[in-house]
Amino acid sequence: MLKPDLLDLGTSHVDLHKLVKLEKYASEFSMLGGDYVFAHAQPGHPFKQLDPEHPLRVKGMTILLCVKGSFEVEVNMTPYTVTPGMLLVVGHDNIFRLKSADTDNLDVYMFVISPEFMQDINIDVAVLQTIRLTPNAVPILQLEEEEERIIRTYMEMIHTNTTFNTEPVYVRSISRCLMAAVVYQLIQMGRNRAKTDEPVTPGMARRNNYVRDFIKLVHQHHKRERSVAFYASKLFISSKYLSSLVREASGRSAAEWIDEYVILEAKNQLRFSGKNIQQIAYDLNFTNQSAFGKYFKHLTGMSPTEFQRS
Repeated sequence: MLKPDLLDLGTSHVDLHKLVKLEKYASEFSMLGGDYVFAHAQPGHPFKQLDPEHPLRVKGMTILLCVKGSFEVEVNMTPYTVTPGMLLVVGHDNIFRLKSADTDNLDVYMFVISPEFMQDINIDVAVLQTIRLTPNAVPILQLEEEEERIIRTYMEMIHTNTTFNTEPVYVRSISRCLMAAVVYQLIQMGRNRAKTDEPVTPGMARRNNYVRDFIKLVHQHHKRERSVAFYASKLFISSKYLSSLVREASGRSAAEWIDEYVILEAKNQLRFSGKNIQQIAYDLNFTNQSAFGKYFKHLTGMSPTEFQRS
């Protein structure tokens, strides 16, 4: 989709300001400083120059709505095929790799929102507590026709606001309210697809908050910290209680979630960073290359060298 020199690829981050290069390849484009970027690619003005060899991390949440055509992606090394009517959400700092795309027929909306802008969006806590915690949820939602129309309308309204309104303080405030509406809409769509509508009790909401905070902390610190006790101390609860909450919510232990993040980072660096194994071991805070190798092989069944060659 983009030339390697347009974005920092591999394990480095992509800043929203660098996404201004998308303007060359999109039929519609707008951005508000470092807050968000909107791009709409249509047949005849598609994202060209696909580079399927490198993953990237975007400093922000990315929303992709496919209207026509299709594309194949990997999110945290899990492959997905996105076809018309599908909405793909890639969280902040996740590993994203576009493998292929039907660029001649592609009609796709893209919206990238910075973490700072997301934090500035006011969402009712009571609404957030209705969300079922599914840390391993598939980041793709198949939309009904009317749902797709609603999301497209919100995106186009944000684009229009950014493009035609002149006072930045009002532009940002209007877009913040529109983005809040998108979040509410997505929550409702998810709730409509839930198998059960059992009410979330205050106790359940509190436990869910612990697990959400745990996942967030692991996302932030997994390159340096692999101990459940570290994350429990950050949450001011015991390791045993944290492990119980995480297993109840996700079916997996806290240690398994930590290991998954570490192994994902290790695989990404082994395959794409150009670093040697010793450098990667150091980057992931292992005492030496041997300790890293044993850890990696125990969890994947192959050595780091074998994985690099696979």
